[in-house]
Amino acid sequence: MQEVTPLLEFRRVGKRFGVVHALSEVTFPVRAGEILALVGENGAGKSTLTRIMEGEYQPDTGDVVIDGAPVRLRAPVEAHAAGIRVIHQEPDIFPDLSVAENLFVGDLRRVAGIFLDRRDLAARTCALLARFGLERSLSPSTLAGALSAAHRQLLEIMRALRAGVRTLALDEPTSSLTDDETKLLFSVIRRLRSEGVALVYISHRMPEIRALADRVAILRDGRLVACRAIAELPEADIVHLMVGRPVSTLFDRPPTPLGEVALETRGLTTTRVRDISILVRAGEVVGLGGLMGAGRSELALAIFGQDRLMAGSVMVDGAEIRLRSPADAIAAGIGLAPEERKSQALLLMRSVAENVTLCVPDRVSRFGFLSRAAELLVANEQVERMRVKTPSLDQLVSNLSGGNQQKVVLGRWLARAPRVLILDEPTRGIDVGAKAEIYRLIAELAANGIALLVISSELPELIGLSDRILVMAAGRIVGEVPRAEATEQRVLNLAMRENLSQEAA
Repeated sequence: MQEVTPLLEFRRVGKRFGVVHALSEVTFPVRAGEILALVGENGAGKSTLTRIMEGEYQPDTGDVVIDGAPVRLRAPVEAHAAGIRVIHQEPDIFPDLSVAENLFVGDLRRVAGIFLDRRDLAARTCALLARFGLERSLSPSTLAGALSAAHRQLLEIMRALRAGVRTLALDEPTSSLTDDETKLLFSVIRRLRSEGVALVYISHRMPEIRALADRVAILRDGRLVACRAIAELPEADIVHLMVGRPVSTLFDRPPTPLGEVALETRGLTTTRVRDISILVRAGEVVGLGGLMGAGRSELALAIFGQDRLMAGSVMVDGAEIRLRSPADAIAAGIGLAPEERKSQALLLMRSVAENVTLCVPDRVSRFGFLSRAAELLVANEQVERMRVKTPSLDQLVSNLSGGNQQKVVLGRWLARAPRVLILDEPTRGIDVGAKAEIYRLIAELAANGIALLVISSELPELIGLSDRILVMAAGRIVGEVPRAEATEQRVLNLAMRENLSQEAA
């Protein structure tokens, strides 16, 4: 049987920026009625390829082929006319217009050529919402700016469908969605596949890729290294192809001799955790496991002085510290990279240099005045150590990738030379390559004698990083698992058994 002509195909596509080869000889098809996952590290070429797909860039070599015929897409409007749309992480909507007006912008019918035909607009909007089962959760008159992140994305998808989209790319669509919103988006994506739309799904989240994709195209350093059915590639093989080495090597860490106790809590109790007593030695990586809501982040905030202690104590190097605020924890040698880096750690509209040096004013000022030279010296030291990819130290940190933003947060604490570093979900929202860099750094910090408390919801990561794992449930420590005995099932059994006993009580 002859293969059906793909809706879209890249044939030996290449793109250069100066001396940098962003893409080289990339060839693969995108077929009607399939979801093709496009994966790779930051800088692998995914964004360049989607910009070529949308007509924002033109390839230097090779062809973009639509329905078997090479085309030259010189602007996004030409891509849209060809039925191609890209939904970016921040949907392109008009926040001050209603759902209906956003859906039919450019096609607002008039009565007598003057007045907006609101009855017609409402009817067409309700019909489009009903097509995706959204008529109860979205109102045509709701302002788009008041919608959730998921509904804003769905709004742009529906607008693309109304305009006759045939090939749709989604760039990290779940990066800011809740679990329920993600399920809603997935149901719409599967509906589109069943209707014959070709979908390109860009994500670094392996569970999503495996749940959705029919095939996966893997880029590394601007080259296509594989394009195969998702059923043929286990997750470990995908990661191996992305980073060029087996996943088992990501957690390689030579044994580190442990020093004296660097962090100790005794009976630590707040409104959200209770009776927590732990020890973390210099050079040790202690993991905190548990289900969502178990109290792991709350424990981190208590140790860092952000949540007021009702009872108990925190000690660094055997000396009890009085925790009135995070400033007291920082002064005692404790650092915290929080779970939500954008809202809790970074000054997004400030430079890389300003973010890195935020906690070391004594190193970058003279007689109360900022020394620009000292600021740049400190920032450059950490940027090089962390291998932060940024065009300059003056770059706004909001313009960096998620992995590089996380490196900036960690670099800030390394500039402070902490005795204890708490990492809350240190690799959330970053690609596999950046994860490998974070793992390397954790091993380096432990080797240098820093005590690390690591919180992660990814059990393979938690097990791979930790010397031992403390499991939490309902705000308490419910068990400890040594590295040699750690399995996903054992950690989950501890967490779930305690949760079930709490519910039964």
